[in-house]
Amino acid sequence: MQIGDTIPAVLGKDADGNTVEAAAFAGKPLIIYFYPKDNTSGCTAEACSIRDGYGELRALGYEVIGISKDSPASHVRFAGKYELPFTLLSDESTEVNQAFGVWQKKKMAGREYMGTVRTTFITDADHRVTHIITKVNTKDAAGQLLEVIKG
Repeated sequence: MQIGDTIPAVLGKDADGNTVEAAAFAGKPLIIYFYPKDNTSGCTAEACSIRDGYGELRALGYEVIGISKDSPASHVRFAGKYELPFTLLSDESTEVNQAFGVWQKKKMAGREYMGTVRTTFITDADHRVTHIITKVNTKDAAGQLLEVIKG
């Protein structure tokens, strides 16, 4: 996925296991952030930062969607524990991760594996990508987003 591309039609599964399509957010600019795993330190910091800035992001017209390969049940627990007011979608098959290009080879402790590379996509109201953040500041994700959006 590159700047100028239109996001895929399918974005993942919601808490009830229903497929969520981009069309459900028709006419609204989106912030779609991919993260590796619920309840890990970096992912929790990022989610809580976005939660804390959610009102301001919404006031600017943006809908926020978090996507990981965790199960819908895991998302329900994660969102409940941290009072996350935005949509979390499950991509257990990694199809959405792959469509956005964030399912990549990673290295940790000398071993290689496939995983989600933390990345945030910002779209316009037509769901064309306007910005891609690859170096996400997990502790100030909302501030980083607001800085990019406001220019």
